[in-house]
Amino acid sequence: MWVITAYTKNNIQMFEFDTEKEANEAFRRIQGYKILSNVVYFNDSYLVESY
Repeated sequence: MWVITAYTKNNIQMFEFDTEKEANEAFRRIQGYKILSNVVYFNDSYLVESY
């Protein structure tokens, strides 16, 4: 999951995205100070080693 946290003078907003591509496209459009974060859960299927 990807999260953009956007800060303005009087407000804080958070936006969630499933893919990095979606998040990057939105990141370019969002105004103000912003942070793009990749949230990783310990049980994400792509992190689990398959045997």
